[in-house]
Order: sequence, then C-alpha cells, then structure tokens
Amino acid sequence: MLTALAIIVIFGLLVSVHEFGHFLTAKAMGIRVEEYAIGFGPALLSWRRGDTLYAVRAIPLGGYCRMAGMEPGDTSDDPRAFNARPRWVRALVILAGPVMNLVLAGILYIIVFGPVGVPAPTTVVGHVLRGYPAYTAGIRPGATIVAVDRSPVHTWTELQTSIVRHSAGRMSVTYRMGGHLHTVNLGTRYDPAAHGRIIGIEPTMAPNHLPVFQAIGAGIGQTVSLTALWFSQLGRLFIGRSHLNVTGPVGIAVMVGQAVQQGWMQLILLAAALSANLGLFNILPIPVLDGSKLLFLGLEAVRRRPLDAAKENLVNMIGFMVLIAFVLFVTYHDLLRLMKQGVSG
Repeated sequence: MLTALAIIVIFGLLVSVHEFGHFLTAKAMGIRVEEYAIGFGPALLSWRRGDTLYAVRAIPLGGYCRMAGMEPGDTSDDPRAFNARPRWVRALVILAGPVMNLVLAGILYIIVFGPVGVPAPTTVVGHVLRGYPAYTAGIRPGATIVAVDRSPVHTWTELQTSIVRHSAGRMSVTYRMGGHLHTVNLGTRYDPAAHGRIIGIEPTMAPNHLPVFQAIGAGIGQTVSLTALWFSQLGRLFIGRSHLNVTGPVGIAVMVGQAVQQGWMQLILLAAALSANLGLFNILPIPVLDGSKLLFLGLEAVRRRPLDAAKENLVNMIGFMVLIAFVLFVTYHDLLRLMKQGVSG
C-alpha cells in the first residue's frame, strides 16, 4: 500500500510540476491556457478563473496543460493562441517543462542535504569486531571516541586519519562511556577487507544537516553533476562506448518499493533523480516529447513557414506508437529480470 501511494505521489508530482512549468511560462507570455489539470479522467474538483479551467481529476498519475492553438494545424485567429506567438516565445514555453523538472530535482536535493540530512558516520562506536585491539582493550558499542594520543577527534574522518597515522605502533584512545572518560592503549591489526591496519570499530550513522546556503549549493551542484553525467552517458551511447540501459515503469516501481523500505531520504533522492531524468529525457528530439516540438520549431525557423500540419501529426503518431512499443519492450525485459532474480533468490 505504501509503495502504491509513493508511486502515485512521485509520478503525479513529477508530471504535474513539468506541466506547471509550461503553464507558468505560457501565462507569463500572454498565451491563453484553456486548462491546467492534475491527473487524468473525470474531474473530481474543478473551478474556472479567468480563461483557465483548473481541475483535479480521478487518475492521479500526472496532469496536463492545454493551451489554445497548441495542436498542429490549429487555424485559430486568437492572438493569444500558442501558434500565434513568436517562435522564441513558443520555445520558452516548451523548454519550461523540462527546466521545471530540473528545478524540482534541485529542491529535493536541497531538502535531503538540509532538513532531512544525509547519514554520515560519527565517532560513536556502533559495532566492535571481536578479537581486534579495540575489543580486547574494552571498547564497546555506544562509546564515543574523543581523542587519539590526546589529539581531539570530532569526525569519523579525523578518527580514521589519526588511526592510520599511528597504525605502525601503539596509541592511546580516549573515549566517553556512561558519562565517564576512559583511556586505553592499543595497537592495530591488519584487516584484508579494509586493506590496511585497523583497531576494529565501526561507526554509528547520524543525519548530517548542512546549513541553509551550503544545502542550496550542494543541491544545485548535485543537479548539475547529474545533468552532466546524463549528457556524458548519452554521448558515449551515440559513439558506441556504452550500452543502452533503460528502466521501464515496472523497474521504476520496484525501485520506489525499495526506497520506501529504506526510508524518506532514499525516497526523496529517487524522486529527485527521476525528476531530473524526466526533464532531460523530454528534450530528446523524439516525436511527442518536448524535444521534437523544439526540433519542429527549428525547422520552421529555417523554412520560414510552418510545417505541414498533416505531416507533423503523422510523425507524432508514428513516434507515439514507436515510444509505446519501446516502453512495452523495456517493461518485458524488466519482468524477465525480476523473474530471474526471483528464481536465483
């Protein structure tokens, strides 16, 4: 039930925000928006304000923004129709949807880095390995390491650095346990998994909340990095240095279910990644996507006259059929992968 609810909320949010980008920009550019709807199907709630009908519809898996003169071949003489506006205005309206998805991704990352917090290792001991120096010296879970050789440590990274610095010999470790400070002398032991000498403790994890401006910077940086990686992978795919690895609706549903089990942070991170990918995928020049509309606008600018509406509709129809076939193909492979995992499990 929680997974189903999360899927509805995430998909609804991502598509509604995308369409809200088109809506806001169209309004700002003086284009008449006939309807902005959250969801599809019969209207559960609707109201009209000015020229626009606002509606909440029964199927909560997205939404749409219907503008006057949006369809190819619309001969409306309304000066506020989409087709009547300059090409640069139409391009801005089309781009606004993908851009809004990237903005949403950035906001979600900021929420994770700030209010939610990213789990980070602390100097509080979560687990002690039996037979290792720390266990032999009496250090137990719940102890807080405060110093190594009398040098204070405040983070897990500082603690690791201090241990590595003294790994060739013995060291004194000061820790707080039960309100009291204890100091023990111990050495290190080589651990193959760690590829080095350790004292045998593992940290507890706690949310690390960045200050507001640092969280904003980290959120924007993460979105930019994800966008750069997406274009890099797309470039590698085109030159044959990477394989197409696409997850369909079934695979995404599985990922959402896993994120629900792992907690709010993973769910928000997944929603951010999906939002960014939705926005970037939409700029590809594939019929019915925003990228194809931009391509048609570019061709219109080169030809200095609108494209033939019948041909544009035909391209869109064929592209839509190919896209549906591709989604079914990816879904089939998602199901095969899940069946193989079930058998191997």
